[in-house]
Amino acid sequence: MLTEIIREAWIALKRNYTRSLLTMLGIVWGIATVTLLIAYGSSFRNILVSGFNAFGKSVVICWPQQTSEQPGGQRAGKKVVLEKSDLDMVKADAPLVKHACLETVKRPGISYGDRMVGTAAIRGVCPEYGEMRNEVPAEGRWINAADELERRRVCFLGGRVREQLFSGRPAVGETVLIGGVHFTVIGVMERKIQLSNYFSSDDESVWIPYSAAGDVWNTRYAAVLVFEPIAPQFEKKAEAQVLAAIAMRQQFSPTDKKAFQMFGREEFRPIIDALTIGLQVLLTFIGTLTLGIGGVGVMNIMLVSVDERIREIGLRRALGAKKWHIKLQFLAETLLIMLLGGLLGILVSYVIAAAVGTLPMMGPLFEDESGKGDIHLRISLVTVLLSTAVLLVVGVASGLVPALRASKLDPVEALRYE
Repeated sequence: MLTEIIREAWIALKRNYTRSLLTMLGIVWGIATVTLLIAYGSSFRNILVSGFNAFGKSVVICWPQQTSEQPGGQRAGKKVVLEKSDLDMVKADAPLVKHACLETVKRPGISYGDRMVGTAAIRGVCPEYGEMRNEVPAEGRWINAADELERRRVCFLGGRVREQLFSGRPAVGETVLIGGVHFTVIGVMERKIQLSNYFSSDDESVWIPYSAAGDVWNTRYAAVLVFEPIAPQFEKKAEAQVLAAIAMRQQFSPTDKKAFQMFGREEFRPIIDALTIGLQVLLTFIGTLTLGIGGVGVMNIMLVSVDERIREIGLRRALGAKKWHIKLQFLAETLLIMLLGGLLGILVSYVIAAAVGTLPMMGPLFEDESGKGDIHLRISLVTVLLSTAVLLVVGVASGLVPALRASKLDPVEALRYE
């Protein structure tokens, strides 16, 4: 029965193939628009999420400030500082903290031969910092426990600093001067596309062991505390434990949030998700409207087809065809036009995507030519399935009106129609 309906639908379309082809063009354009917009939105979201994740997996940055409460007779306005004892207290009393690290930052200048970068942030950190902050070596390695323990004068270079000092030459194994002290380059990082940072972008930073930073400047007081909770969902509870541990040692109220400001990634994740998912929904909606215009064209043609075939419909009804037979016939014709147009549209979208390649987005901003920060119109299986789902919804909606009109015709009146 179904194959017979499809065969009759195909015969009906071939009867007016020029009109069917022109009607199909609207669907081709509509489905290509939907597919390309979904692919664009998906790539846009991936770039923003990747730039957000480049800051770190689930890292929290803590800045010491001044107290605002007066617990136990203590005066407000007491300056909070960070020392190694605070780090030890956090590790002992904050079980929801996976890794914790003090960070000290100065800009004493780094040079190699006659080249110098005076603006680079030199950051003394612990070995776990690399995992927390997503510092991935492109060459060489990151700082390890032995470097920290033995106070080795080694450094890890950000992408832009490496380019400024070494251009295209290998940097690993070379010796640079940091504040007049010799350091050996143990690793370098590629250019990093990140949407948030502190002190300086990672591209313009240099990392050295916290212990070795003491050879260049006074590191008794750290600039910030960096920690990672055992899981992202425990970020808020971990923040409370860290604040309580430091408050206990420095004798200020554990509820005094102004004494210790914290910047966590998870509280900003809903904003990123809302922006990116909202854009994807908006682009899909725009594409669906474009496809809907093509659907209206199909509906109009099918209504014309109903008027042209009134006698045929009457004859079928007189020979015993049920109303649902007539509905299925016209619905099948509509869906056949939609599906054929959809197939051609998806092929067109693949051709356009291949021809366009990449569209600039974050690459020019970060002076990155690798293409990882640009829009890639990759049409995935999920994109095709989503486009097909939109196509079917529009197709059923477009075919339903002509099908209902055809099925409601009175057989006697239809046979009399001239």
